[in-house]
Amino acid sequence: MSVQPYEYSVLRAVPRVERGEFVNVGVVLYCQQLDFLGCTTRLDSARVLALDPDADVEGIEALLGAVSKVCCGGPESGPAGQDALGRRFRWLIAPRSTVVQPGPVHTGLTADPAAALERLADAVLGSPTGASRI
Repeated sequence: MSVQPYEYSVLRAVPRVERGEFVNVGVVLYCQQLDFLGCTTRLDSARVLALDPDADVEGIEALLGAVSKVCCGGPESGPAGQDALGRRFRWLIAPRSTVVQPGPVHTGLTADPAAALERLADAVLGSPTGASRI
């Protein structure tokens, strides 16, 4: 299998938007040529609470769960999850001023987008040990 281009964005928990501090909590990866859209989320509650002891950790978990549902599609994902993969990716990475925000879009090459997603997640989110995987 030949390598194909992909795009990805790191999701950030920003418990106090006015301060601009964030914790990386997810990666969304899209590869058009291989018909792949996936995400990995890892919420380290202690790091989020270190930025804001009053952070709504359950709310962040719910938002990350919604991202996962949109990536997977299916009836429980709502209208956004029924769209084409590329449109879902663009919707997920659209700038927003909420507690979970996408970072800039980056690119890469891979023959295995699922493996690339896990490699990126390990690099930017840290080890799954000690962080809850959603």
